Amino acid sequence: MATPTGRSPELRHDPVSNRWVIFSPARAKRPSDFKSKSPENPDPNSSSGNSCPFCIGNESQCAPEIFRFPPDLGNPNWKIRVIENLFPALSRTGEYPSEAGGRSLKGLGFHDVVIEAPVHSVQLSDLGAGEIGQVLLAYKKRIEQIATFDSIKYIQVFKNHGASAGASLSHSHSQILALPVVPPAVSTRLDGTKEYFEKTGKCSLCEVRAKELIIDESTHFISIVPFAATFAFEIWIVPKDHSSHFHELDSDQAVDLAGLLRLMLKKMSTQLNNPPFNFMIQTSPLRVEESRLPYSHWFLQIVPHLGGVAGFEIGSGCHINPVFPEDAAKVLREVNVNLSG
Repeated sequence: MATPTGRSPELRHDPVSNRWVIFSPARAKRPSDFKSKSPENPDPNSSSGNSCPFCIGNESQCAPEIFRFPPDLGNPNWKIRVIENLFPALSRTGEYPSEAGGRSLKGLGFHDVVIEAPVHSVQLSDLGAGEIGQVLLAYKKRIEQIATFDSIKYIQVFKNHGASAGASLSHSHSQILALPVVPPAVSTRLDGTKEYFEKTGKCSLCEVRAKELIIDESTHFISIVPFAATFAFEIWIVPKDHSSHFHELDSDQAVDLAGLLRLMLKKMSTQLNNPPFNFMIQTSPLRVEESRLPYSHWFLQIVPHLGGVAGFEIGSGCHINPVFPEDAAKVLREVNVNLSG
């Protein structure tokens, strides 16, 4: 039965995540009515000053520094710092086994923090494209450093914004977690893109150009709501040219990506009432087989937190999204934001 919006429920298969998503508009208001009930961060200055270890001047409260931009350690006026995580999920010291085996493995790897700005009240979207580009290049540099360790198989870059999205500190930062195994979601993604490639001879992410799903584009990147978006108002930023690894981007591409990322974060914040969100750089395993490169295509995924995951999703792995991607893309396309700040 059709809903008041004229759309009937629909199941869509995502070849990238290789799972089905149920679109059920009867469970939602109009797409333009979605707003976060707990915007983050309502008062970015609430924990600034001496209590925040990420603020400039409080460097001694942090775990050891790995590098900074600008790179001069004698210059206290840093813009970006990459440090070890004070409470790491994995240990960076110890002897790695020659290969993974059995049902357990030593918890060895790397867990770092990227402090994106020295001032507590400044969020990532407040920075200019050049400054965000430097943050992206900091990711690239750290990935290249970690990639020299043969034991590391996969590196996940991610950002948690807001307490309900997993951020323990409101000071703008992101994280890098390097694993000695390839996570199952990454393997599933490769299997899904492989299946699509074998059927069509094309990379599924090179094909995401449907006009009704596009939000905006830049010289090198395109922003879309994916055809089978798992979450309401989920956004992907995808390189136009085929690229398997995030750390292949150059300085010009970093600034170009930064401008589009900034625009998407501003649009999302304006339309959805500054929601908590996560973004993840979905890249390929470090030593992916050459035969997989034609269908391995990295992208940046942004997921606003607008609702919880319930029993059906947990039990089945099949998500229910109340907003059709075409409707979400149209709403986001039409949001006007001020980029002069």
